[in-house]
Amino acid sequence: MRLRHDAPVVRASFDDPNLVSCAGLVPVMRLAEQAGLHDAVTDRVRLPTDKGANPGGKVATIVAGMLAGADSIDDLDIARHGGMRSLFTAVYAPSTLGSFLRTFTHGHVRQLQAAARDTLIGLAGRAPILDGADVLTFVDVDSMLRRVYGKQKQGIGFGHTKVGGYNVYLRGYNPLLATLSTPLSAPVIAATRLRSGNAGSARGAASMIAEAITTARSCGAAGEIVVRADSAFYAKTVISCCRRRNVRFSVTCRIDVKIRAACDSIADDQWVDIKYPQAVWDEDAGRWISDAQIAETTYTAFAGTRHQVTARLIVRRIRRDDPAQIPGQDELLPTYRYHAMFTDSPFTLVQAEAQHRGHAIIEQVNADLIAGPLAHLPSGRFAANNAWLTCAAIAHNLTRTAGHLAADAYRTVRPATIRTRLVNVAARLAHRARTIHLHLPDHWPWQAAFDNLFTAVQTAPG
Repeated sequence: MRLRHDAPVVRASFDDPNLVSCAGLVPVMRLAEQAGLHDAVTDRVRLPTDKGANPGGKVATIVAGMLAGADSIDDLDIARHGGMRSLFTAVYAPSTLGSFLRTFTHGHVRQLQAAARDTLIGLAGRAPILDGADVLTFVDVDSMLRRVYGKQKQGIGFGHTKVGGYNVYLRGYNPLLATLSTPLSAPVIAATRLRSGNAGSARGAASMIAEAITTARSCGAAGEIVVRADSAFYAKTVISCCRRRNVRFSVTCRIDVKIRAACDSIADDQWVDIKYPQAVWDEDAGRWISDAQIAETTYTAFAGTRHQVTARLIVRRIRRDDPAQIPGQDELLPTYRYHAMFTDSPFTLVQAEAQHRGHAIIEQVNADLIAGPLAHLPSGRFAANNAWLTCAAIAHNLTRTAGHLAADAYRTVRPATIRTRLVNVAARLAHRARTIHLHLPDHWPWQAAFDNLFTAVQTAPG
């Protein structure tokens, strides 16, 4: 692509009041209204002083900015350009929104989180974002370290993370997320919690899992619910919470002495080859040929305590090859690397092991948030950043629901793709007979998806 020389661009002026750069906010924010976002925030959130007035409009402005790609308070000014005031009412300035966020306390954040849950329930009733939840629903829990550089931010601490495969300690916050998904649908965020950077991964996880399970059932999860987590959440409180709530658990175990002894006790004839990266299907034998094998045994966790639980221990082993081994000379005794998970899943061995590996889907949610509104935690106030995290979850769920209404592949694409193709599309406003007509770019490659979304939420005449 090159600039034209026969008709060069010689000037640029910002002077058209009837242009917008993110026309996709019209159907998405209409979807938010239909899901009850404004009413839920107005009913739930009670902030003091004039800075807390009209919380529904202010939260909606923050969410709209995040939907358009804002990752800081100043970026929320994108909601006030061109003809945006003709499309939306109660659009607030970034300075007003910053003061609004700084008014939050822990109790007010909990109110906002309750409104976020109400909105997710409304979205689930508006579109099949949890398709298949009447059979099987997964509740995935994970934490991530978000690095910050301001030393005066409240609640920061040095936490452990991996960068390029190396263990490092970084200053920041430690958000905790719980997502809902099914084998047929992409994950939505059911609960969030912001913690200090030096908080343990399982801190507060049990109570948040309980909230996520309640939300899942309110969203229509009438079938089996399986809580999946990595080894950081292999704790008495987490597993006890699952059993009290009558849901299944599938948690990775740390390979300690007891777990290794249980793995070594499995007989050689019990191991089953599975489809694993680079596996090959053997037509003659009718099985996968892979360096990964799985087996199971019975294991009692937390023996001798009131939290004692006996369930399945599913083990995956991978052959550990010696890079110094001389070709043609096999090792005397093969060695393996074990990966164990503790579960009471009712599914078969192969199904339960594959479902547990699917827990990695929450890492994609973390990546989507980091690539979007969670690129920064913009305030110096801890509660303000916690409220920002909650708004980011609302924006994520709205994006996912918009993708479902746009149909086809948009049900599972990354939120950044939906933002680029459906939200950040320029339009010119034409006012006719007390209605507004959006003139969108000709030959827009994703016109069909936009039309699907716009038609699905359309209620006004025109």
